This record gives sequence, structure tokens and C-alpha cells, in this order.
Amino acid sequence: MTEPSTTPGRSAYAAAGVDIEAADKAVDLMKTWVAKTDRPEVIGSLGGFAGLFDASALTRYRQPILATSTDGAGTKVAIARAMGVHDTIGFDLVGMVVDDLVVCGAEPLFMTDYIACGRVVPEQIAAIVKGIAEACIEAGCALVGGETAEHPGLMEPDAYDVAGAATGVVEAADLLGPGRVRPGDVVVAMASSGLHSNGYSLVRHVLLDPADAGGAGWSLDRDVPELGRTLGEELLEPTRIYARACLALAGATGVHAMAHVTGGGLAANLARVVPEEVWVTVDRSTWTPAAVFDVVRRVGGVSREDLEATLNCGVGMVALVSAEEVDRAIGTLAGFGIDAWAAGEVVLDDEHGGEVRLAGNHPG
Repeated sequence: MTEPSTTPGRSAYAAAGVDIEAADKAVDLMKTWVAKTDRPEVIGSLGGFAGLFDASALTRYRQPILATSTDGAGTKVAIARAMGVHDTIGFDLVGMVVDDLVVCGAEPLFMTDYIACGRVVPEQIAAIVKGIAEACIEAGCALVGGETAEHPGLMEPDAYDVAGAATGVVEAADLLGPGRVRPGDVVVAMASSGLHSNGYSLVRHVLLDPADAGGAGWSLDRDVPELGRTLGEELLEPTRIYARACLALAGATGVHAMAHVTGGGLAANLARVVPEEVWVTVDRSTWTPAAVFDVVRRVGGVSREDLEATLNCGVGMVALVSAEEVDRAIGTLAGFGIDAWAAGEVVLDDEHGGEVRLAGNHPG
């Protein structure tokens, strides 16, 4: 039988690899940032067993529909760890979650996060939560709680992963989706900030893996002239958060549907909001993807089909609006600093309905 640890000042749990004191310090460090995300409906403060949100705020809705979404930041976390930069991965997490909510017209209300790690480093955990909180502020939702779990023996000491979930609300009469889409609608594309947080398994393989594993063997500190910065800086570019802009778009125009371009690429995600009686064409010649996409294609020898089925290729969100609303939609988005343009149209076609077709070539 193993005797309990008798090391002075060290608990048996700490001897097993779980440091409660470090976790408590991490909570203290993150409290200031979490407080900045408060909305009037939030009850209590960080540290309770559950986050509390006053649902009486929903009484202003005639028929409130709750929407919920959960996601992570994928293997982009590996880049953050390798770079030692932990305060941007929160934008990727929040963007992946809240921008899934907003496509149905839902306003994100509150979010919770989950951080699993091999060892709690208070300053590192606080930096992650700082990024999550800043992103929640940008999205307009409250960060009402979360969990930091230390998993010694299951995860390497320096490893961590992040996940989160959010809840939003939309008036039933304002719910967006395929049922509103009509022939003649225009595809309004919104520029991405870069790779966002999808396809990093492909990107890491073709750019970072050594040659004997099929990659280019590049280092994260490599200066890449086409990018105007190091590879690591490019790969850590935070996900753009569209939530506030898209809610404003829904309020200012007769937007019929929106699609968040994540895993699977533009065509596959747009197809999720295309009804069976129509199909959609998207013209590649209407935009030039950021240089990072061509770097992945060229250096990795990735086909256009594979690239477009994996990465956003320069479009992070799309909206389907009536033709007469296009200029107003683009102007509304510009007010939030988002470049947008007419990229395609919805066409009546019962025989080939529900499809999205990418046509033409990108400029250059």
C-alpha cells in the first residue's frame, strides 16, 4: 500500500498532479476579464456552480425561440501552444460558436467555456479566458461561467484544448433559414480575416510537417514574403466575429438566410440553407482570396477542389438577400468594418435544386 504524501504544504491531490491552488489563482486572474462581458441580465458573479441569466428579459418577445451552439477551436490550438500566444485562441472559439447562432437571426445572450489542460498555469489560463472575454464583448454576449479541468496523465503538461457553448434568442417571426430564400436572391459574401479556425489539420500537414511525412517542413518563425509576416503570425490571425454585423444586417434588410463558412468550405455550408426548388451560383471572379490560401495550395500541392472543400478561401459568412437590398446590405456591413460584395445569385431549378455551384476563376 502506498503511503499518502507527507511533503510539507503539499496535498495528496497536488502529489497526484492536480494543483488546486494554481486553479484558484487562475480564477482570480480571469475575474476582471469575465466581468467586462456582463449584460444586465447576468445574475451573480464568477465562481458559482452555474451561470445565471435572468430569463424575464425574454418577455419582450412574442414567441422567443432559443438557439444553442457548441464548438471548439480545432487544431489551431497547437499553433497557439507552439507560438506561446494564448490570448487570441478565444476569438476562434467564440467566433465558431456565436456565428453559428447568428445565421438563424438569433442574438447571442450568454456563453460558457471549458478548458482542459495537462497542468494549470494560471497566467496561461487567464490569457486564454482574456481572449474569450474580449471576443464575447465583440459579439455582445456575456461569459457567465466555465470550467478549467486539469488532466495529468491524460494530457501532456503543456497541452490544453478549449471548447464552449452559447445560447441565443430570436423572435419566431424573424427566424431565418431556407424557407425564406427565393429565386432572384443575391449572395452577399463577407470577407474572412484569414483561415479562421478550420482546416488546420491540412494546413499544419502541408506546411509544417517534415518532408518525410509529406510536408514542406516550414517553421512558424519563417518569414513568408507573400504574407508580409511570419507563418506563425499568419496562422494565429484570429477568427472574424460577424455576430453584431449580421444582427444589424437582419434588422436593416430583408435578409432571408445566412451561412457561416466553417469546415467543409463555402459550397457545403451555403448548401445547408438552400431549399430544394432552387440552386445557387457563386462567381469566384468577384473576389481575391488572401495570400495564405494560395500558399497552402501551391506549397502543399493541394487541388482547388480540396482547398475549397476544406478552407473558407476568403469568405467567412454569406447572406442571401433580395436584389433590391444588396446595396443596403453591403453598406450596413461596411459600417462594421466588414468588406462585402455581391458574389452570386439564387436560380429557380426544380431538377437540380438544393445545390451550390462555384463558377469562374479568382482574379489573377
